[in-house]
Amino acid sequence: MDYQIARHNMVENQVRTNKVTDPLVIAAMEEVPRELFLPEGKRGIAYVDEDIPVGNGRYAMEPMVIARMMQSAEIARSDVALVIGAGYGYTGAVLSRVAETVVAVESDKEMASIAEKTFQAHSYDNVIVVEGDLAEGYAKQSPYNVIVFDGAVAEVPANILDQLSEGGRLLVVVRAPGKVGVARLYERENGVVGHRDLFDANIPYLPGFEPAESFVF
Repeated sequence: MDYQIARHNMVENQVRTNKVTDPLVIAAMEEVPRELFLPEGKRGIAYVDEDIPVGNGRYAMEPMVIARMMQSAEIARSDVALVIGAGYGYTGAVLSRVAETVVAVESDKEMASIAEKTFQAHSYDNVIVVEGDLAEGYAKQSPYNVIVFDGAVAEVPANILDQLSEGGRLLVVVRAPGKVGVARLYERENGVVGHRDLFDANIPYLPGFEPAESFVF
């Protein structure tokens, strides 16, 4: 497979056709080799228009959703970004082509190690992988200008919203039980966090962020 051609076709047919016009986002999607951030057995499907299962209940989020969320975040070159759920590193890699610094939190020790090695091997020098509980974020480096969840959540933990800077933006797909997921933008203005819905996106939950079980009597 010619990955470069496949990547270009992904940008033209999946990204541009879904209202992504930000030249920085398009350039980042065109530049980052998605296949490098997948297990070897999944690289042949790196550019399909869907979420790719990568093991342990984790998925590589579909490129169109990443691109649209990044565009909505209006990321500046000086921004510091946090990724919740680094996985094998793709979302962090794409963000690193736009933001100044990216901190990527990963709870799976093996995934975190592989992502870090991939970043080092391919000169993604402005991405830091931190092993830790996804639900805790990474307050040590906060506040962040941008926070992106690499997977859906039933709700956003308040302690992660607390890690947003003034003017900061948090992008996440929120999925209520039995409903279609929606990409949502949270923003902190004058110390208050508000949000608005952007577009439908039915991606899988990040482990640990599923809806709490409810009991019917």
